[in-house]
Amino acid sequence: MKPLEDETIRKGDKSMSKARKLWTSMMALTVVSSMALTACSSSDDNKKTEEPAKTETAATTDNKDTTATTETAAADPDQPGWQKDAGEKVKFDWYINFSWFNKKWGGDATADYITKKTGVDINFIVPAGNENEKLNTMIASGKLPDFLTLGWYEEGVRKMIDGKLVLPLNELADQYDPYFFKVADPAKLGWYTQPDGNVYGYPNASSSPADYEKYGSKFTSNQTFVVRKDMYEALGSPDMSTPEGFLNALKLAKEKFPDVNGQPLIPLGLHEFTETGNYSLEGYLQNFLGIPQQKDGKLYDRRLDPEYISWLKVFRQANQDGLLSKDIFIDKRPQMEEKISQGRYFAMLYQRSDFATQNIALYQKDPNAVYIAVNGPSNSNKAPATLAGPGISGWTVTLISKDVKDKKRAIEFLSYLLSEEGNKDMFLGEKGVTWDTIDGKDQFKPEVIDLLNKDRAAFDQKYGASYTYWMLMDTNMNLAWAPPSVEPSKQMEDWTKGKSISMSEFDNLDAPTTSDEGIANSKNAREWGKVLPKLLLSKSDAEFDTLWNKYVADRTANKQAQIDAFRQTKYEENVAKLEKLNK
Repeated sequence: MKPLEDETIRKGDKSMSKARKLWTSMMALTVVSSMALTACSSSDDNKKTEEPAKTETAATTDNKDTTATTETAAADPDQPGWQKDAGEKVKFDWYINFSWFNKKWGGDATADYITKKTGVDINFIVPAGNENEKLNTMIASGKLPDFLTLGWYEEGVRKMIDGKLVLPLNELADQYDPYFFKVADPAKLGWYTQPDGNVYGYPNASSSPADYEKYGSKFTSNQTFVVRKDMYEALGSPDMSTPEGFLNALKLAKEKFPDVNGQPLIPLGLHEFTETGNYSLEGYLQNFLGIPQQKDGKLYDRRLDPEYISWLKVFRQANQDGLLSKDIFIDKRPQMEEKISQGRYFAMLYQRSDFATQNIALYQKDPNAVYIAVNGPSNSNKAPATLAGPGISGWTVTLISKDVKDKKRAIEFLSYLLSEEGNKDMFLGEKGVTWDTIDGKDQFKPEVIDLLNKDRAAFDQKYGASYTYWMLMDTNMNLAWAPPSVEPSKQMEDWTKGKSISMSEFDNLDAPTTSDEGIANSKNAREWGKVLPKLLLSKSDAEFDTLWNKYVADRTANKQAQIDAFRQTKYEENVAKLEKLNK
């Protein structure tokens, strides 16, 4: 697998930090190796708002829908509906809105087992390039694949719901498979209930307030500040939590290790710069500094926090001192992965799952030449970091389109996937093939876990287990089956424990992109994307201040107060909703 909620994922000012936050819900898994969440919202399509949802006239209507009354009368809410229909084959088209997802369904032990068990085959559709463009084109056409999975934070989710392009899961369940309500989490259904009273998408990697009470001590975050172990220890394991210590460590690393296997050392690595910024320098940095997101019930503008601005100036100073490679301003994910695999970065403020595969390879070559998590930038009071942990929004949502070829089989398959049985099948695979009961515990067979720990890509192709297919994974259920963490992942996971908190109340605060506030917010986000690299590249603090003051003045003039008011209202709604769900 490659995740993503954030802190957060690539669509605009605040949403950008959310996307990576979403990954944190999955980090209870020790096997999530190299995931990338790249998510963008896109242009609107007003035409679709006029098109009604028609359960009887989908593009490829399944003829079994005509027997809905009979089927519903016979449906047992306590029995999985898919079991009765497993003998009849059906193939669904399933759109995955992440261009990095390159796994085909089938040809591995788990997918073949599930198809044999349920009668359901899958054809994955994945955008070849820009996810935005592909999703927008499909939405504009009004014709969608049977299933769709995309980040909950994507504007496309709202467009499809408002455009009546996806079906209410609760209505499908009422009509075809009441077992859905037995296996679906009421808290997640409540969180995703829309103003019309319907639920259109079900999340993966979602953790409710009740889940925090039950599993909270095991939750981890995906947000880390890491260093190359051998270099860091050769420098005497310096304290990099202060501006002085941070800059000095980068300077010493560059002096002592000017090149790595004949190529220049890159003192500091960050996530890629996008048109709306860089979440390493936004949500990640703000979380490491422990900057609150609200004060006394009012949203706090973290971007204007003095500690945050001071640390941005530290990065500016790093550039002035020759400690920021020009590569970090232009490299995209593939280039960064290559350089990580070469061990060329000394330190990184980075999502640990994004380089898990490369770190495993480094570890196998030399256990001392891997990346480890250490204390990164901190505030002047040395307050602990507050990293984004699992949230109830999860990472992605899966929806069923109005064009689904077989509504009954679709909701039945969704019920299976989100159930404990489906999650166990997706994680462990088939008993006797990939797992067995060993020492009283259901777990992977020795040869399976060995391949998982050594070569995730080969594991996916051969076995397809451990949530190779992650669309409806429940990372809390997974805790019962997950193998113990092993190095080098274990060190980074353990480092985040106790620092990870839920930030669910700050999810989904942005206005629709077609509203006045949404249009203004998108413009302000793009302005931030332009000014951020300029701030780091400025030649002095005085030049930094000039750029900063202009940015703040420009966004203030562009309806920032309206944007903030909208977000405050949504925040209060989220708080009330969470309180209700927690009762």
